[in-house]
Amino acid sequence: MTRPMTQALTPADRALTWAQQAALVVGASMFVAVCARVTLPLPFTPVPLTMQNFGVLLVGLMLGRERGFAALALYLAEGLAGMPVFSPTGPGGLAQLLGPTGGYLIAYPFVAAVAGWMMERGPRTFFRAATAGLLAEILLFVSGISWLVVFTHSFAQALRFGFYWFVFAEIIKVMLASGIATGWRRMRKVEI
Repeated sequence: MTRPMTQALTPADRALTWAQQAALVVGASMFVAVCARVTLPLPFTPVPLTMQNFGVLLVGLMLGRERGFAALALYLAEGLAGMPVFSPTGPGGLAQLLGPTGGYLIAYPFVAAVAGWMMERGPRTFFRAATAGLLAEILLFVSGISWLVVFTHSFAQALRFGFYWFVFAEIIKVMLASGIATGWRRMRKVEI
C-alpha cells in the first residue's frame, strides 16, 4: 500500500535522507580533492594550473547552491585540518590559505554557491550552465586576484601571476563542467 504524498516523513526516512545528503557533500569535497591532484606547476607564476576549479564548478552545477557551498566549506575545513586535499605544489594547511592561492581557495564555497544558484533558477540548459560557470569564474578571479594584489602589492603583477595564463584553460573547464552537468541531467531524465 502506498502512502499519500502529504504524509510526513518518518524519522527513519529523515535519517536516510540526511545520510544521503551528507554522503553527497562529503563525496563532492573528495572529488575536488582528487581534482586538485591534477596539477601543472608553471615556472613563471606561484599559482599552479589545476583541475580544482573544474571540480568546484561541477560540484556547484550538480549539487546546487546549498550542498555545493557545504561541500566546498568542508573541503576548506579538511585542508585546514591538515588533510592533503589542496594542490600538492603548495605547503598545505593554513599556509596554503595564506599563500598566493589563498584568494582562490577561500572563494570556492561561494563560487559553487553562485553556480548552483544560477542552475536552480530556470531551465537547466547548457547555456544556463555555461553562464553560471562564467559568473562563478568571475567571482573566483576577483577573489584570487584581489588576494594576489595584497600578496604582491601590484595589480599588474597579480594579473600576470593569476589571470593571463589561465583564461583559456578556465574557458575549457567551464564548457566541460557545463556539458557534464547538463548531459548528466538529460541522461537522468531518460532513465526515469
